[in-house]
Amino acid sequence: MPRIVLLGVVAAVAVNLLVYAVGRAAGGTFRFTTSGEPAEVDAVTVAGFSAVPLLAGLTAVALLGPWAARTALVLGPLLALGTIPLMTLPADFDTVSTVALALCHLTLIPIVVIAVRLSLSAGR
Repeated sequence: MPRIVLLGVVAAVAVNLLVYAVGRAAGGTFRFTTSGEPAEVDAVTVAGFSAVPLLAGLTAVALLGPWAARTALVLGPLLALGTIPLMTLPADFDTVSTVALALCHLTLIPIVVIAVRLSLSAGR
């Protein structure tokens, strides 16, 4: 199962860095304001925000077993989807950056589902 966790995290980082690169190429600045100060989402942030939650969730699934996997099949996609209106939409990103970052959240949904299903299969 560690292999499934690692592959899921690597896939999420790779896909989201690709989405980020396309967003940059399309003119997204990925700049926003926080606490009155300018800030910018960079590739390292995208990679971290892709890897850390997925690593934590898939590790929990691997350690806790089938009941956690079934919960993760619902909770993982809901969290990925729910963080769009909580994190991305309220920020003052330009349209391209907003769309790209929202897509980064959405790409996690199939990755979570596939990785969790593979974990369930491996646990049998």
